[in-house]
Amino acid sequence: MDRIRANFNKQVFMRTLGAELVSWEKGFARIACDIAEQHLQQHGYAHAGILASIADSACGYAALSTMPDDAEVMSVEFKITLMRPCTANRIIADGRVLKTGRTLVFTEGAVNDANGSETYATMTATMFCLRPVE
Repeated sequence: MDRIRANFNKQVFMRTLGAELVSWEKGFARIACDIAEQHLQQHGYAHAGILASIADSACGYAALSTMPDDAEVMSVEFKITLMRPCTANRIIADGRVLKTGRTLVFTEGAVNDANGSETYATMTATMFCLRPVE
């Protein structure tokens, strides 16, 4: 699973957000992000784009953990439901695999506050398995 960490470390956008890959195992990934002033929208809540981005990545890394070593994944589609304005100082996105197929991986995710008492968003996402061309 070192390839999961190495792959995440290539994610320039995740570094830009200040997100970190906290944990992972087969079929699961957790990403955390401290909410800073640059993450806020005009009403003072965490911008929906931050929640969507870390949820998408958590689902993607959960999917990647079920793929062969030479595979990569890309998002095909996702739906995010924003359940309440995000006021947390730190958010945690968990991604879980529902089903892994030959080319598609179906996942679900959630974005919560650091202690898990508030859910800010849920996501369903489909990932595509990219294999080297032979």
